[in-house]
Amino acid sequence: MAFVILFLLRFILTTAKAQPRNSIIGPGSSLSPNNNSYWLSESGQFAFGFYPYGNGFSVGIWFEKIQQKTVVWTANRDGPPFSKDVTLLLSTEGSLLVQSKQGQMINIAIASQLASSASMLNSGNFVLFSSNSEILWQSFDTPTDTILPGQRLVVPNKLVSSVSETNHASGKFLIIMQGDGNLVQYPVEAVETETFYWNTGTYNAGAGVTLNLDSNGLLYLLNATGFNIKIIPDKSIVLGKPIYRATIDADGIFRLYSHSSNQSGNWSIEWSSSDNKCDPTGLCGVNSYCTLMNGDPECQCPSRFDFINQGQKELGCQKNYSIDACSVKSEQTLDFYELIGLSWKGDSYLSLSSIAKNSCRDECFRDCYCEAAIYENQLCKLLKLPLRFGRRELSSQAITFLKIGAGPAGGRKRKHRKLRLDILITSIAMAGMTLTFLVLVAVGALKYRSHVREYERILNVVNNRVAEDVTLRSFTFDELKDATNNFVDEIGKGAYGTVFRGVISNGKRIVAIKRLEKVVAEGERDFRNEMKAIGKTHHKNLVQLLGYCHDGTNRLLVYEYMKNGSLADFLFRSNLKINWEGRIAIILNIARGIFYLHEECESQIIHCDIKPENILMDDKGYAKIADFGLAKLLMPNQTKTYTGIRGTRGYVAPEWHQNLPITVKADVYSFGIMLFEIICCRRSVEADVPENEAVLAHWVYDCFKADELEKLVQNEEVEKSKLERMVKVGLWCTQDEPSSRPTMKKVILMLEGTVNIPEPPLLSSFVSSP
Repeated sequence: MAFVILFLLRFILTTAKAQPRNSIIGPGSSLSPNNNSYWLSESGQFAFGFYPYGNGFSVGIWFEKIQQKTVVWTANRDGPPFSKDVTLLLSTEGSLLVQSKQGQMINIAIASQLASSASMLNSGNFVLFSSNSEILWQSFDTPTDTILPGQRLVVPNKLVSSVSETNHASGKFLIIMQGDGNLVQYPVEAVETETFYWNTGTYNAGAGVTLNLDSNGLLYLLNATGFNIKIIPDKSIVLGKPIYRATIDADGIFRLYSHSSNQSGNWSIEWSSSDNKCDPTGLCGVNSYCTLMNGDPECQCPSRFDFINQGQKELGCQKNYSIDACSVKSEQTLDFYELIGLSWKGDSYLSLSSIAKNSCRDECFRDCYCEAAIYENQLCKLLKLPLRFGRRELSSQAITFLKIGAGPAGGRKRKHRKLRLDILITSIAMAGMTLTFLVLVAVGALKYRSHVREYERILNVVNNRVAEDVTLRSFTFDELKDATNNFVDEIGKGAYGTVFRGVISNGKRIVAIKRLEKVVAEGERDFRNEMKAIGKTHHKNLVQLLGYCHDGTNRLLVYEYMKNGSLADFLFRSNLKINWEGRIAIILNIARGIFYLHEECESQIIHCDIKPENILMDDKGYAKIADFGLAKLLMPNQTKTYTGIRGTRGYVAPEWHQNLPITVKADVYSFGIMLFEIICCRRSVEADVPENEAVLAHWVYDCFKADELEKLVQNEEVEKSKLERMVKVGLWCTQDEPSSRPTMKKVILMLEGTVNIPEPPLLSSFVSSP
């Protein structure tokens, strides 16, 4: 709902007499679509009553002062429109109902006892009162798709989207305040763990959490004790506008709107739960998938499928062929259609792990009950139709195999044609290989005279090994030179090289291209190890590698572009300070990314340079670790390594300077230093502060022992117990002795409050880890 009413029947409301402001609605008061059609709040901002809808009228609450008469609540939303001869009545018996001329009655509000009065409040809340002014019923307790300032969404209430802007019956999406403290969005048809498409991540917050919107436009969660546990918008919003509302729109996206209160003004979107309009699960029906066309979602059918209703594509797709795979006498009448880059949600009847792509397809081919197979990361899922909740994901490597009919007598003919085609292709390939060989021999003879043949041989061996290890896109140097316009737009520089902004895929995708320096001096093996590690890492808190270049002596890496820059920009160089809950979320993002590198990668990776400059922020406010591809790679049977000092001054662990073995605990130390920086929004070492505050880790410890932690956050309003937990984790991480530091898995458990944290020892102590 929350749609903008275009009052085509405005003349009805123009001639209508509204209930006088600042008055109590007493028993016997009534409204009709033709006369006395609505009751106003004292401020005149909100109205309750009849408004034009469809071929009749509906009862609801809307903004009356502004030109866009936006409905924020509707009674009986899934019922048919009311005719013009009905009456809305607060009966003398104390019931609020709609009554037709024929005597039929529909209850609008059901209270625990009969009401003696009602009122349209300035908050947008319509209320029924008892004789002693107690609230018996209020519209705020039964929201439809919108919450207003001052309204709370409590467990287990939910907001349900409308069908469309003009049809505000219950739609396809909901957002619910769950009992575990998590605010989650689901499709209405499948409220299941695997089908959610957005959540606040507060699933450990406990019972009694509420969603709140205040008059300044702040959307946040409060726990049972009334403490603010999360501010939901993950970006800066303009606070202090006169009017706000938060609505789950018909497209399934939860948005925060503001309005200037200018009668002719429009609603502005301050924040939305997703920028990708294909994110909502269930936007498209069965056997169809959502893809973006010029930023808008569009439902599409796979090949050999047609829309169930061409005029309502969102209903899904159906097969345009008919075949019973369990009754066919020859497998030659079956074929597969292959789709790449689609994700589906739903259960499979069989999952096979550690399997090759072709084997996955063959398993479905041999299983007559299998109608589709999904293959990704050596996991094969066999399914029956219909497929559900499909969407195009450019970053996905998933392959969908759809079993289809090959057509009458088509199998044998196709087999013979394929045989002839294979012979032709083989002959051409052999001739081409022979010609290529002769050309290479001639070129090799020429290069021999310039004494580079040995270099080419070594380089070919390296390139072949790299090709075996990774499945990333390989770029030529000229391609990346063109993509960066000859490396003119420098966006960063680090110890290993310079980063440039570039554009690939015919100008459709912005990327970050890192040009490595001194790579030859450091050896080809480092680059091979880097490729092997990066090509096998996939985590939402790691910056994604898209491709690489090893053209001659040129070594470049192509990463996803993070337009919001680094965490350092937000902590040290920005006027926009990240709020406390946002900083805690970032700390957890980073911890989970490091844990993945240490314990979940096929090959363990020590980052060696954890610092805010190597933490990049995506457009949704999530933190991602960068530069891990240049870290020391450990084989599975190794736990420590000896190496020259890497990392950045102020973040390196003591063992770097003591020529001791370097383990994953070096990253834990760097994480602890950075945790202090995130808490305090300042550098680990600063000169322009009092001497006792110059070294952040020492000052944090002093404040902890003196029970003066509020100094660390400059009197920012935070929950003291949570601040103390963060500080204690940091103090354990920064212990001098590596064995005293916790693992990143333990760090995450301590940060989340899952385990108790013992009192940290002195920073120079050598004690057992927690």
